[in-house]
Amino acid sequence: MKLLRVIAAAAGWLALATLWFWAWHLKDPHLLFMRRWELPLLLAALAAAIVIAWRFARGMLRPVALGLACAALLMALCNEAASRQHRAEVRAMSGPAAQALGAHFIVGYDDANDVRELARRGLIGGIFVTGRNVKGRTADALREEIQGLQAVRRQAGLPPLIVATDQEGGGVSRLSPLVERQPALSSLLDAEVPEDQLAERARAYGERQGKALAALGVTLNFSPVVDLRPGRAPGRWDLHTRIEERAISADPALTTQVALAYAQGLEAAGVRGTLKHFPGLAGVTADTHHFAAELRTPVAQLAAKDWKPFQEVSKQSDAAIMLGHVILAELDAEYPVSFSRRIVQRVIRGEWGYQGLLVTDDLTMGAAYNRGLCEATVRALDAGVDLLLIAFDHDKYFDAMHCAHQAAGLTARLATQRGALDLPMPERRGAQRLQSFR
Repeated sequence: MKLLRVIAAAAGWLALATLWFWAWHLKDPHLLFMRRWELPLLLAALAAAIVIAWRFARGMLRPVALGLACAALLMALCNEAASRQHRAEVRAMSGPAAQALGAHFIVGYDDANDVRELARRGLIGGIFVTGRNVKGRTADALREEIQGLQAVRRQAGLPPLIVATDQEGGGVSRLSPLVERQPALSSLLDAEVPEDQLAERARAYGERQGKALAALGVTLNFSPVVDLRPGRAPGRWDLHTRIEERAISADPALTTQVALAYAQGLEAAGVRGTLKHFPGLAGVTADTHHFAAELRTPVAQLAAKDWKPFQEVSKQSDAAIMLGHVILAELDAEYPVSFSRRIVQRVIRGEWGYQGLLVTDDLTMGAAYNRGLCEATVRALDAGVDLLLIAFDHDKYFDAMHCAHQAAGLTARLATQRGALDLPMPERRGAQRLQSFR
């Protein structure tokens, strides 16, 4: 019996610690699947914990357990209140300053009504369409939905929305079956296409895909993947990145040849491509969808090999570049590339001279979100990144926009606490790049 009491007590404290952690991370993107009933479930669990602590805890353990449970309950309610307040404040924003910030956000959605008013007020710059937007729908329905959002922009006298998606081909074909599912670009190499026909076929692939995307209203495709093939199987915890399955080749010259022709094919159909994921994920083993990651490949090796496709394709096309959430410690040991001013300004804008669009990978991925969405948002804008993607957990847009609004100096006290965002010069340059996109 004594052993059972010890086990029960240990289980109780573990459960209480779990509830504390849950309350602290309320509305975490990893818990999106239970978003609608997350708060009621947590509150019910905490209420049960309070009752159990009152009934079974003894001596000094009772006030400790009750205090922890009540504190977790209060924390959950405060986090929920803050989330609702951010949503209300963002929805009430208006004017040129808010629109200048909003132009930097590409946001996913479940229901077009969720983003219609944001689009009309200029509080977002684009939308991200993916599998949840096509499931059980026709191409005509999606096209009309996108056209309706663009009509709202025209009526408001605002530039068109950027309409982005993730249609790489192969396993990452978010708009299929509305867009024909094509094999991965690497299949052109697997088929041993003669070298003199390789670029021609890659361009034809891009044109075919681009026409289907353009017919729906898509203007920006997050493809091609120009990370080099690592030559190894994905790690045990690599659940989504899986570069070996998505990359074109381990050879930078072949990757450049195929990616450039493909990007030009997309552009011929009126769709801009995106080179991803800088600085190249071939040497990364962790899955940035969930975990922090560091790229330990020497910069000299990256410059000589991994960065060649990014540089060469961007010089000969209008492709954007997507920044990954990996730390390249040799250049910046503190911040991931996606919001490292040192890397964006010194390397990409400076040494490379690249003046095209830069877009972050999804900021609700663990490697960015777990560092603090506010920090990621503000530092990415301050670094001069043009587009911030909030796709998977699109509710987090309201928190990110609220942070950007505060950091831009519209509320001086919070801006001081979080680090003021010096927008004037990046904003002018970014506005020019976004205008050229449209």
